[in-house]
Amino acid sequence: MINEAGLNHRRLSVRLEKQSALTAEKLREALCYDPSTGIFTRKIRASNAKAGDVAGSAGARYSVIWLNGRKYLAHRLAWLYMTGEWPRMYIDHINGNGMDNRFSNLRVATDRLNRENLRSARSDNKSSGLLGAHWCEYHTKWKSHIRHCGRLKHLGYFSSAEEAHARYLEAKRILHEGCTI
Repeated sequence: MINEAGLNHRRLSVRLEKQSALTAEKLREALCYDPSTGIFTRKIRASNAKAGDVAGSAGARYSVIWLNGRKYLAHRLAWLYMTGEWPRMYIDHINGNGMDNRFSNLRVATDRLNRENLRSARSDNKSSGLLGAHWCEYHTKWKSHIRHCGRLKHLGYFSSAEEAHARYLEAKRILHEGCTI
């Protein structure tokens, strides 16, 4: 059985193999990148986009750019453009905004650090919409827990979602080294 980290590592390996065909030189021939804004523009016409157009579109969590028939994550292209090499690990958005591809907002990260820099509740958190606050039907209170080093650490039960969220943020700032909130 493959654990979550192993599965994520396998996905990253597959992504790296697919990306290897695109070099920094080929990227720079096709696109221009402004590191202060994080915006890519096209240098050459591509299907229905003309030279000078902003390249890419918003995906579910990240900006994506189609190039030579392949879809790329814009933050990984920014890394390739600026450093000349594909990142061997994950690229984390320091401020937690996956659409902010300014080079100063990007850093190489492990899978763990990247996951720990989460800033908003997952879309499947139907109970509160607040990070770390979940309704516990059994105790009829809000509960909070945090994952650290692969283990779930219970943070307590609270009378409000805001209290559970506040306790979660307090623990997150201590336990998650990549946390920037």
